Amino acid sequence: MTGENRRAVFVTWQSAQQGGGVERTGRVMRLVAIVALAFLIGGPRAALAQNQTVRNFVGTITGIKPETAEVEIKPDNAPSVTVKLSAKTLAQKVAPGEKDLKKAEIIKTSHLAVGDRVLVTLEPGSTEVRRIIVMTATDIAKRNEADRQDWIRRGLSGIVAAKSGDEITLKMRSFQGLVQGTVTVSDHTSFKRYAPDSVKFADALTSRFGDISVGDQLRARGQKSEDGLKVTAEEVVFGTFLIRAGSITVVNAESNEITVKELGSGKPLVIKVTADSQLKRLPDFAAMMQGGGRPGVSPGAASAPGGRSSPAGGPGGPGGRPWGRGDLSQMLERMPATKLDELKPGETVVVSSTKGVRNDQITAIMLVTNADMLIQMASMQSGGMNNRGMSTGMGGLMEGFGGLELPAMIP
Repeated sequence: MTGENRRAVFVTWQSAQQGGGVERTGRVMRLVAIVALAFLIGGPRAALAQNQTVRNFVGTITGIKPETAEVEIKPDNAPSVTVKLSAKTLAQKVAPGEKDLKKAEIIKTSHLAVGDRVLVTLEPGSTEVRRIIVMTATDIAKRNEADRQDWIRRGLSGIVAAKSGDEITLKMRSFQGLVQGTVTVSDHTSFKRYAPDSVKFADALTSRFGDISVGDQLRARGQKSEDGLKVTAEEVVFGTFLIRAGSITVVNAESNEITVKELGSGKPLVIKVTADSQLKRLPDFAAMMQGGGRPGVSPGAASAPGGRSSPAGGPGGPGGRPWGRGDLSQMLERMPATKLDELKPGETVVVSSTKGVRNDQITAIMLVTNADMLIQMASMQSGGMNNRGMSTGMGGLMEGFGGLELPAMIP
């Protein structure tokens, strides 16, 4: 492989790691592996047979054996392989998003860790590593968390109520009622759409403005107004989601599934939980209200104009926004996480998912337990439930509880 080709592979790999939110897609990762291998003459088997071609591949470190200097790596779309480090191995580290290989930092091979993303070059005809370029799991996690916080800070999410020209009107839920938001798009706005049965925000596929429909859940990021209700969008992610609810009847930790008796219909619904599903537990709102508190508001929080308490202890909370205009979806995302084996029969859950093939089985994107207060709020604000457990008060904006904005697109 020539130096020019190696740089091309590196840049493609970096683009896949950098992505930021929606760009870190599984499809891009598969493309990286294909591009890397495409530069090889005759492919991996030919390389071994001819004992000439240097092999390159992209993957994730899954195991390390210091005593034998062996590293187990799972290439993208290929079985795991075990490679050998040596005194001649050149190990370099790059920061997420860095595209210039000249800025790579030389590190010791002992600094490699499980979870690191790597671009590996092997010696011809062997499993010995000539060069390994590392993007550490720690650096990737920091980058991803920073990106997630940016989606919250500069983002707006809700249910699409209308489209007109270059503007999208969103309906958003707060504990004070319905709030309206506006997303303005331009020729520079990128659009991504969730595929059926997709769970990951990062796996959304390239789409366009015309594919957005009334009733879709949408999340936009860009220049945000001071009141937090308008965004000039740089990125838009959207999809058609379901909101289902019921009382837990069975928890199966071995199969990572729970079965609920669905609200309204009374039929059993199987909810599959994956590593990408987010499980949240709501606090006891009734006890908080009796104690004079509010969800997400400390007992000593200051009072904002109009008698509204401020979660930040100042007028209107962060950015001067009244608590009553708070984004319910962001509040839910900040709630403490729970685990599958902590769920108990009899607990009420609300779950968001994409619309899959089977009506009696879904894969959870976000699952919220101890959700009685959430269901009551949706019922009161939307005018009650129909016989399917679906709200009747939002004109079909979203199949679920009155367009209740249980997060389905979580960066």
